[in-house]
Amino acid sequence: MNCGVVGRCIRPTDEELENFGTPDFTIYNAGQFPCNRYTHYMTSSTSIDLNLARKEMVILGTQYAGEMKKGLFSVMHYLMPKRQILSLHSGCNMGIDGDVALFFGLSGTGKTTLSTDHNRYLIGDDEHCWSDYGVSNIEGGCYAKCIDLSREKEPDIWNAIKFGTVLENVVFDEHIREVEYGDKSVTENTRAAYPIEYIPNAKLPCIGPHPKNVILLACDAFGVLPPVSKLNLAQTMYHFISGYTALVAGTEDGIKEPTATFSACFGAAFIMLHPTKYAAMLAEKMQKHGATGWLVNTGWSGGSYGSGNRIKLAYTRKIIDAIHSGSLLNATYEKTDVFGLEIPTEIEGVPSEILRPENTWGDKKAYKSTLLKLGGLFKNNFETFTNYKIGKDTKLTQEILAAGPNF
Repeated sequence: MNCGVVGRCIRPTDEELENFGTPDFTIYNAGQFPCNRYTHYMTSSTSIDLNLARKEMVILGTQYAGEMKKGLFSVMHYLMPKRQILSLHSGCNMGIDGDVALFFGLSGTGKTTLSTDHNRYLIGDDEHCWSDYGVSNIEGGCYAKCIDLSREKEPDIWNAIKFGTVLENVVFDEHIREVEYGDKSVTENTRAAYPIEYIPNAKLPCIGPHPKNVILLACDAFGVLPPVSKLNLAQTMYHFISGYTALVAGTEDGIKEPTATFSACFGAAFIMLHPTKYAAMLAEKMQKHGATGWLVNTGWSGGSYGSGNRIKLAYTRKIIDAIHSGSLLNATYEKTDVFGLEIPTEIEGVPSEILRPENTWGDKKAYKSTLLKLGGLFKNNFETFTNYKIGKDTKLTQEILAAGPNF
């Protein structure tokens, strides 16, 4: 097995190794050795094949260690719900008082940045399980992006790159053995795999009590979602199933415009069961343990990409701090049009005018049309899930549908 994935698996103790027995799961990784492109339905020289009955995975034609990591994650998404344990594609941290927060978000939303907080213990940055006993990290390490990495921007990741860390796809000077983190000649997807204990404020072992806050992150490049909204249970399920963020794509005439991306449960590529199964389990656990759902927009304000500005990270951190402290629960709230979101009127350290998106747009007509456009995209995406019964009756299904955009 590639040592990059070994660095991220939970490593057995010497005592456990003595009586290890037969492995629960075996990965055969052939690296560059390609699959047969003439095999029926094969579209490239790369394949990842998973046999749940034989508990085996075969990887051909790729040297990307992430295939092993996410392959095992997919297995957990199949096995864990069968044991009434919820598998989660999320970051997770814990305060000094034992309050746990989960962070869901697609690439570029700030999941890793916001879950890594010097004032809180890091339980994990990517893969977790929520059982009757609390949360636990599936992994024994991290798989951090390191393109353009610098000591100033990401000191924890920088300091974690030492003996025992595996660097992947990076370019380095063979004479002085210095890595050129800005070099994208192999790929932009350069990575560092290191044990969790290389992070100074890691919570060891990587377990914690039941989450108090469930934070859904979206980088809304349309600029119409509020910086933060408090969600009821049905809204949390709706936005969890939707798994929204927006990417910025170039158009033919050179103008850049946002493109909505939806990935069910913030990890559609890894889930093995229908998304509503995971959503129902999340709702049940949140209700049982009194967790609050939040939607946090780390994207644009005052206009869409190109006319507005990215919400300052310092403001987002203040919002997250207010969620952690519990002070945001006591705020005064107003309701928005279309999405029906509850937004606070005031947060310490955050300009009040940005909390309501339409206040920051100069062109109110453009704001309204963009809001309706995004609402329509949400509705179209959710049509895939409308025929599935969530929970024991159809009542919850109807509540979730009503929690979406209404216009």
